[in-house]
Amino acid sequence: MIPRTVFETTLRGFLSPIVPLLDDEGVTEVLINGPGEVFVERKGKLSKTELRFASEDKLLSALRVIAQFVGRPFDADHPILEGRLPDGSRVEALLPPIAPDGPSVAIRRFSKDRLTLGRLLEFGALTRDAAETLRVLIECKRNIVVAGGTGSGKTSLLNALSGLIPESERIVVLEDARELQLQREHVVQLEARPADARGKGQITIRDLFKATLRMRPDRIVLGEIRGGEALDLVQAMTSGHGGCLTTVHASYPIDAMNRLETMALMGGVELPLSALRAQLASAVDVVVQTARLRDGRRLVTHVTEIVGVDPHHGYRLKDLLLAQPCRQPDGSTRQVLEPTGVLPDCLPMIHAQGLDLPESILETARRSRGA
Repeated sequence: MIPRTVFETTLRGFLSPIVPLLDDEGVTEVLINGPGEVFVERKGKLSKTELRFASEDKLLSALRVIAQFVGRPFDADHPILEGRLPDGSRVEALLPPIAPDGPSVAIRRFSKDRLTLGRLLEFGALTRDAAETLRVLIECKRNIVVAGGTGSGKTSLLNALSGLIPESERIVVLEDARELQLQREHVVQLEARPADARGKGQITIRDLFKATLRMRPDRIVLGEIRGGEALDLVQAMTSGHGGCLTTVHASYPIDAMNRLETMALMGGVELPLSALRAQLASAVDVVVQTARLRDGRRLVTHVTEIVGVDPHHGYRLKDLLLAQPCRQPDGSTRQVLEPTGVLPDCLPMIHAQGLDLPESILETARRSRGA
């Protein structure tokens, strides 16, 4: 086996045109649209660079080295590559003919410093009320789905939320390609594996789920729900495995529930829609919505409790905290996450465990009832 350090050195040589971007801590994404076009994202803003690969063959050679490093096929029969670089950056690459203008690559970079809720507070991504509310919900083993669009900070928030899990608990993580950097000691990382060039050896997220349930998990963390594994997660959530965390692509909390429903239907189990919705509403306790604003800032926009399902109107949701436009001293308007005055249905359970929500949230609710 070729030593990892040799791979790293070789790969840097093949990626030499973009190495300055990969070494820049301020870069969050590198996008390659064929050999002659490289874009970079900094602070949520995209800009075109003057960097380029000498030829399509040079770019293809770099991608083949990445494929060799992660042990995945990448050719005309397998034109999609998912993997990661030695530094942990996530890579998604597409080959012609599905990318007719030449190889297309997206490299998502993650900070080497573990992002904590404290750092997110400094960035203004959420408020102290929201952070304390999430701490209480996680300590009470509520099942939480982090929803948001591409680049909205879902993975970063999930990493930060993991720091609120008690140190005494065992966490099992399931991912297609390893991205999460959980901030706890007792973590078991499991990674799915695609089929090899002969179509053998595939290990899916659903396969990993079956193994996970016998691995004595206190918490199950699924990096991202993409398909039928949604049904497995729902069944785990409703069968005594509380405190699960996952992410899903969705623009609003209600969209997150509808997407979970659609993906659970892909699980191949014949289940009446009403029964599935009842299970989803019972399984998912809270949706934390993230968004990337026009100025590039990433923000938690909703902390929403799922309180049940109505046979005529679908899922019933309660917004506990909601981003509202707030005028700043300089006259500008800025989105700020604020309490809505609504208390969660799970408040008695929170109290039963000797915990409580922030006083400001309780006070807002008292004022709302008084009005």
